[in-house]
Amino acid sequence: MGTTIIIGLLILLVVILASCIKIVPQAQNYVVERLGAYQDTWDTGLHMKLPLIDKVARRVNMKEQVADFPPQPVITKDNVTMRIDTVVFYQITDPKLFTYGVENPMMAIENLTATTLRNIIGDLELDQTLTSRETINTQMRSALDIATDPWGIKVNRVELKNIIPPAEIQNAMEKQMKAERERREAVTRAEGEKKANILQAEGEKESAILRAQAEKESAILRAEAQKEKMIREAEGEAEAILKVQQANADGIKMLKEAGADEAVLKIKSLEAFEKVADGKATTILIPSELSGIASLATTFKEASKEN
Repeated sequence: MGTTIIIGLLILLVVILASCIKIVPQAQNYVVERLGAYQDTWDTGLHMKLPLIDKVARRVNMKEQVADFPPQPVITKDNVTMRIDTVVFYQITDPKLFTYGVENPMMAIENLTATTLRNIIGDLELDQTLTSRETINTQMRSALDIATDPWGIKVNRVELKNIIPPAEIQNAMEKQMKAERERREAVTRAEGEKKANILQAEGEKESAILRAQAEKESAILRAEAQKEKMIREAEGEAEAILKVQQANADGIKMLKEAGADEAVLKIKSLEAFEKVADGKATTILIPSELSGIASLATTFKEASKEN
């Protein structure tokens, strides 16, 4: 029986010693009390406490935490009642203050958030409330951070999760948004038609310019062709006259070489004038020394026809 008692005492001692060994996990702190008074704050790692004297009063999570509070009724400056729910991101910085600073930290933060939100929204009108979320978030974070500092809590961010205005205001907002969408659609359609008309006018202008350029180039080509034709005709006529003159000159040269007298040469010259005129000239100027010979040549020509 004595052995059993000893074994029992040994087991009890082992259990007591084991209970005095505490391992604090990562991102947690333990607040330890001795005989009901604050003794120490244990950080991550292995710790020993005195049996039956020390106790872990609170396990504190040192991670950043999120508190999502239900919608709170608030009244704007223009007497519009709406409901706003908020999300608070906070982190415990001092486990001792968090444990002994306030009785229920989360309830305290929720009530503080609701009163701070009412104070801020009470100075804003409905339109400002709907368009000033960033300003409201900043003001609330600053106010909550100052108020929760004695509790060992740091408020990192505050976000307005949702703003719920009254039903009649929601309907009016929806109608306004619909009208705005229709206005934007009409403006977009008008701008599209305007751009299309501008593009069409530019296309017609460019087409007219191209047609004018084509007509101009065609006229230039026709004028150049006409010019080339006239030049060639003039060159042909000049060449024909030169050939006729060359033939007459050759004939006169042959008459000279054959011993023809001066009168025959002058007659041949008159025939050359006649060929040059080619029946188109109305007036032929004949040198004075050839006028007598001309009448003689005419008489001789008529006599030849009679024979």
